[in-house]
Amino acid sequence: MTVIYDRVALIGLGLIASSMFWAMKRGGLAGEVTGYARSAATRDTARRIGLCDRVCDTAAEAVAGADLVVLCVPVGAMGAVAAEIAPHLKPGATVSDVGSVKAAVIQAVGPHLPDNVHFIPAHPLAGTEHSGPESGFATLFDNRWCLLVPVEGTDADALDRLSRLWAGMGANVDTMEADHHDLVLAVTSHAPHLIAYTMVGVADDLRRVTDSEVIKYSAAGFRDFTRIAASDPTMWRDVFLTNKEATLEILGRFTEELFALQRAIRTGDGDHLHAYFTRTRAIRRGIIEAGQDTDAPDFGRVKAVR
Repeated sequence: MTVIYDRVALIGLGLIASSMFWAMKRGGLAGEVTGYARSAATRDTARRIGLCDRVCDTAAEAVAGADLVVLCVPVGAMGAVAAEIAPHLKPGATVSDVGSVKAAVIQAVGPHLPDNVHFIPAHPLAGTEHSGPESGFATLFDNRWCLLVPVEGTDADALDRLSRLWAGMGANVDTMEADHHDLVLAVTSHAPHLIAYTMVGVADDLRRVTDSEVIKYSAAGFRDFTRIAASDPTMWRDVFLTNKEATLEILGRFTEELFALQRAIRTGDGDHLHAYFTRTRAIRRGIIEAGQDTDAPDFGRVKAVR
């Protein structure tokens, strides 16, 4: 694999950044990868496990001379980070991100960046419930989608270069407009996460079912809810606050569907329930046929290894 960027800087060293590092090293895609995290403990951990070729003690040091800078911090922190690194960016560099909301990131980051850099927001649709520098692994992005969200006037060569990097890390790459991205992700990710958090919260609040019973007798559906609900709370707080309109729209639709199902159960309308479950089952089959999951036991999930 050919080196695509001589130097890449990763700002934030959690699951996505660490997986990017291992994936770039696997493919020989970057000459040097620098990294920075706000927490000294995280930086120490990164150095101990060999995460990044060079871990820096300031964001300014990490981005100096970098051809690509990737913001891997919570969405709510991206504006402040962009302001911090802006004076230190190399002319002609590309600045990207991995946030799961795009319109808010563009509004927060774009105004801080100088005119002589390329800003290309991105969102890899991959992850686990784990976080932190030790959670990453090289195969996280394999056969998963990465959506690039170019802003107006994006340089075609810079876009192609970033696309080749993500493809080299194993991802399928597509482009999408920011507002449409946020609506799509509200359906496929944000609302499902909120529902999972809610269901686990309901179990916690329902005192007629003890905590030990919830843990001991968890069926597969509830176990998957708890896996989703274990995701990083800071990241998901910022997602819902910054993708408010799209998430509320989808939750409104969800509430309407839920009321219809409640009515069917209350009135004994088995035909409605069977038809509804048949239609939704087909979506699951479509996801498997598209290669985005497996029908193996436990969804084929095994402990992640680098």
